[in-house]
Amino acid sequence: MIILAIETSCDDTCVAILEIRSGKLKIRSNVVSSQVKLHAKYGGVYPTLAKREHQQNLPIILKRVVKKADNPKINLIAVTIGPGLEPCLWVGVNFAKELAEKINSPIVPINHIEAHILANFIGGVQGSKTKTQNFPAICLVVSGGHTQLILMENFGKYKILGETRDDAAGECFDKVARILGLDYPGGPAIAVEAAKFQILNSKFRINLPRPMIYQKNYDFSFSGLKTAVLYNFKNQPLKIRKSKDYIQKMSAEVQQAVIDVLIYKTIKAAKNYKAKTIILGGGVTANQELRKQFKRKVEKEIPGTKYLLPDIKFSTDNAVMIALTAYFNYLKEGIKKWKEIEADANLRIDEKI
Repeated sequence: MIILAIETSCDDTCVAILEIRSGKLKIRSNVVSSQVKLHAKYGGVYPTLAKREHQQNLPIILKRVVKKADNPKINLIAVTIGPGLEPCLWVGVNFAKELAEKINSPIVPINHIEAHILANFIGGVQGSKTKTQNFPAICLVVSGGHTQLILMENFGKYKILGETRDDAAGECFDKVARILGLDYPGGPAIAVEAAKFQILNSKFRINLPRPMIYQKNYDFSFSGLKTAVLYNFKNQPLKIRKSKDYIQKMSAEVQQAVIDVLIYKTIKAAKNYKAKTIILGGGVTANQELRKQFKRKVEKEIPGTKYLLPDIKFSTDNAVMIALTAYFNYLKEGIKKWKEIEADANLRIDEKI
């Protein structure tokens, strides 16, 4: 089976062609066109600009991807329909519809959050033969727009346990980076500064809150963390605000605050639901400190629990994860006529597509 996938949920224009035969996966071609430089001056994604770039880039990227894959016969088209930025989603959906009509191919609509979870299985595909002894699983999807804890009972069976009530973790990083005068996107910029921090040489004592960490629910809230950074920053003299020591210390503390909350709530959910597997997905999971601390905590507090992390290059948005998710959904009769496909910016993983 040859699957062509399109992903335009935010500011990356992604197209990939995946070949799956006899349970083995081969990435024939994969292109991610980033818009980071265009949106950097806004400190975040500007939807109208992102939509325009998707419209310009998709035809060009498609030609490049098809050529690199040696112009294969496409059996299936996969496209992200949500959640995401609605103007961006519609560009991908409409492009996929036009292509489906042109080459007479069925379409599989894809939930972006599910794709981040299934990105962990890009290394090997077993499809409907996948054994279920590793379920239930607790999935943490954490990115610029999403922070969710999800109970995964099997492929295609999900229940949202908790989610952010305001800012997602990645969004918090972006806003903090803007306060500190760091580059966009904020997550990688903060991680770089945090890695430089030397606790023994620091003159500063900064203790930020860990929002909602000990509440009984599984929800998150990172808006207050960003506000705490802003107040601390405004109370410092200009000289200190611009000092390397202060920026590095604040970056390390913000990063650790987010990590502490994510790990605590995920492990609590895993214990309560007797999870056999913990699965991470989303752009924030590319953070090396998060990966290192998560692994250590899982091994210490719930030994024997399987722990899955996507390859870093598949942590952020990409079309390979969309294609793979289409394969799993195809096995469960997830095909729809192209005229029935619609974008849904607020699509939830526990809704039927």
